[in-house]
Amino acid sequence: MPWPTLIDDPVWKLTADEIDRQNSALQLIASENFASPAVMAATGSVFTNKYSEGYPGKRYYGGNQVVDEVESLAISRICELFGAEAANVQPHSGANANMAVYQALLEPGDTVLGLSLDHGGHLTHGSPVNASGLMYNFVGYRVTSGDERIDLDNVRELAKQHNPKLIVAGATAYPRIIDPAPYRAIADEVGALLMFDCAHIAGLIAGDAHPNPVGVADVVTFTTHKTLRGPRGGCILMSEDLAPAINKAIFPGQQGGPQEHSIAAKAVAFAEAQTPEFKTYAAQIVKNASALAAAMTAEGFRLVSGGTDNHLLLADLRAFDEELTGKEAQIVLDEAGITLNRNTIPDDPRSPFVTSGIRIGTPAVTTQGMTEPEMTKIAEYMARALRGRTDAGEVAAVRADVRALCEPFAPYPDL
Repeated sequence: MPWPTLIDDPVWKLTADEIDRQNSALQLIASENFASPAVMAATGSVFTNKYSEGYPGKRYYGGNQVVDEVESLAISRICELFGAEAANVQPHSGANANMAVYQALLEPGDTVLGLSLDHGGHLTHGSPVNASGLMYNFVGYRVTSGDERIDLDNVRELAKQHNPKLIVAGATAYPRIIDPAPYRAIADEVGALLMFDCAHIAGLIAGDAHPNPVGVADVVTFTTHKTLRGPRGGCILMSEDLAPAINKAIFPGQQGGPQEHSIAAKAVAFAEAQTPEFKTYAAQIVKNASALAAAMTAEGFRLVSGGTDNHLLLADLRAFDEELTGKEAQIVLDEAGITLNRNTIPDDPRSPFVTSGIRIGTPAVTTQGMTEPEMTKIAEYMARALRGRTDAGEVAAVRADVRALCEPFAPYPDL
């Protein structure tokens, strides 16, 4: 039977519009990046056609000889990249990966320590509106009111007080290095397991720009599409003894058929992350974030914790303009071609739907080839747009300057 001849003009027009948006605007969302053409080609490959419930060598359908090879390749590459004993590359997302680990290692109602959402943690670190917080007894640790960094003494006190079965390290809006070693010591002291969610910094770890939690934590989870620059998806690294329970929690516990096209793309991304060029890229992400932090401070923004050690900044807008909310800033900057997200700051007096802060990341602009001089311009354009936010002409002028800045750095000029 011939293929359909329908040309879906509305979808292709929207695709072209999105290509233009990505090529001509600044993508500063800390959890986003640009995948390589090779990663995107694998994502759109014929592997999308194959059902492959189960694991390599243990499938419930026939015809998985090639799929077994590509999934095994992805597993071997990620284990080599991080120095892990075992890996599961099937999670559809980081959230799925985290929930599978909980299902494998905990019983409903067990006590877990995790960084509070309003202090930089993730929804799956025990938010009461998330399944993690509904199914398990999460106790939230926080950053200090002084230096706005994680208080490891307080983590230890809470661990001794609540005797958790699991401690979760990692964050989604925390601009400093998270060293796994002190968490390991605390977990050992109270007899807890340790999970490190490095969703945001997986690429920095792979590029030797941050400490590697593999071999320190019992389990490491992450997404593959942030600093690791792969397709959208998740991954779990673990010891051999925990692998059977965690694999069972992914399938059949959490998911059905794996998305082998995404797994093929993960394999490509893992190979890209093994190159010397990727180490250079990871180091430049951190340099760019530091340069952007200095430039934003010079423009009058207050940065949570005073700066950054990683790929993201968390800015308290009240020092820049007491009346400016994160919600308004996000809308205005989007109009100016600067895409980022509103974000709560520690002890934020405003609601999570409004916020007093914004979160800014450098992975995508670094992929484009931007370096420290462009970070200074980005801070300048942000400040101009926000100061002139009631002037449509000024916002439009910033949008034109942003488009001109992005033109030589377009990630997909030939699409």
